[in-house]
Amino acid sequence: MIRLIDLRGSNWDASHVIPRAGQTPDDVFDQVVPIVHDVAQRGADAVQEWTKRLDGAVPQSLRVPADVMESAWDELAPRVRDALETAADRVRQVHQLQRPVETAVEVVPEGVIGQRWIPVRRVGLYVPGGRAVYPSSVIMNVIPAQVAGVQSLAVVSPPQADHDGWPHPVILAACRMLGVSEVYAVGGAQAVALLAYGASLPSQSCKPVDLITGPGNVWVTAAKRAVMGQVGIDSEAGPTEVMVVADDSADANVVAADLVSQAEHDPLAAAVLVTDSQRLARAVGEVLAAQVAATKHTERIAAALTGEQSAVVLVEDMDAAVAVANSYGAEHLEIQTIAAEEVAARITNAGAIFIGADSPVSLGDYAAGSNHVLPTSGMSAHSSGLGVHTFLRSVQTIKYSRQALAGIADAVQILADAEDLPAHGAAIAARFNPADGDN
Repeated sequence: MIRLIDLRGSNWDASHVIPRAGQTPDDVFDQVVPIVHDVAQRGADAVQEWTKRLDGAVPQSLRVPADVMESAWDELAPRVRDALETAADRVRQVHQLQRPVETAVEVVPEGVIGQRWIPVRRVGLYVPGGRAVYPSSVIMNVIPAQVAGVQSLAVVSPPQADHDGWPHPVILAACRMLGVSEVYAVGGAQAVALLAYGASLPSQSCKPVDLITGPGNVWVTAAKRAVMGQVGIDSEAGPTEVMVVADDSADANVVAADLVSQAEHDPLAAAVLVTDSQRLARAVGEVLAAQVAATKHTERIAAALTGEQSAVVLVEDMDAAVAVANSYGAEHLEIQTIAAEEVAARITNAGAIFIGADSPVSLGDYAAGSNHVLPTSGMSAHSSGLGVHTFLRSVQTIKYSRQALAGIADAVQILADAEDLPAHGAAIAARFNPADGDN
């Protein structure tokens, strides 16, 4: 069901222990660019044509009408509504604490450097709608943007043939719950291009956004790369991944269940156990087959667990386990060990760290309060997950009095001369040495 990699007693390179699987944006980029360019040139007509060709479901209009949004909310099962509201409340609590404080430092008397945080003007949010339905992604993207102060939000999500060509009703209900009224029934590369370039619609135009966020498949990721520069993007998301670092104290059934839960997303999902316990490695391998057979998406999960991207990695000790984890930089990293907090403190590369057996990734996916849009493919070595900071820009302010400027004028002129940029120095001198004839 899942392969075993035994690293005990070997000289191994942690960076090559477990490969990532599947296509990359490079593989489909040349196919995506013509779609993006077509939408940029022809607008809504191109969006509709590509939607019909690629999705086979054409909505009555690109923009979802208000009454369709309202019906989706009204018809939502009460228990689902309650769960969405609970998740949204926890996510909002956490993200409200992420708002940075504006600062000002007087580096010299009357010389003040400040830092302001300004929200992005308009944001486009991509919500997937392929193998699964992701109202949780609405919550994880919209709430940080709202907390940051973004005033204009547009959501795109693929049309569904089973729902009259509109996005899935639960996605629409989540948008309605959060007060997002601008939603478009379009997915894939054409949706990303619509957000980036805008389009004139019969009733109301879709204006271009400044930033596009949200997860998607390799085609969506390639399209985000194609429009980067025209707009900002949050990240290039790859297939989901979970790594569990566990010792002999871990419960094999719990560990296996967590591996299965992430394998459920995609046949390319990565599920990795790193352990120094031969007993646990063997036990997890034994219970996986039964768990996979008993769950709904058996074929998808089996494909993920038997892929080269998934493995049980047997190491000498916890030092080696931490080394593997830091080298891999998992999107989701679970620590199921004795002294789990101490082990977690040694982790430097991970999108999110789930500490202890009672903090599974599924909790973070929905209702812990953390954000589930996280760096994949090892990008946690240099990137962070989605948060309020994603939707803010830092702007510095500089205010010096004449006296403060005079105190640093010589240093500025010396540095300008050292860089052979004399006009820079002259701009300082002009304030203290008026030209002949000036009063």
